[in-house]
Amino acid sequence: MSSIGPGIVAVIAGVITLAIVAVIVSKNAQTPQVLQGGGSALASIIGAAVQPVSGSGSNAFGGAASTVQGVST
Repeated sequence: MSSIGPGIVAVIAGVITLAIVAVIVSKNAQTPQVLQGGGSALASIIGAAVQPVSGSGSNAFGGAASTVQGVST
């Protein structure tokens, strides 16, 4: 009975992989827009993460940073 589990997992993983490939190669998938949106989101997250170290002067939401008791936020 324990040998059935890995087979089922392999079949499910294969179906998921096939679905992902079908979506990527579909003409209606708008893959470039999805990748561009993901890249923009990643750049925003990285910018927010390094902002306290770099002192870029803006917060994670793109607005002006505020100073509270001499500490920039």
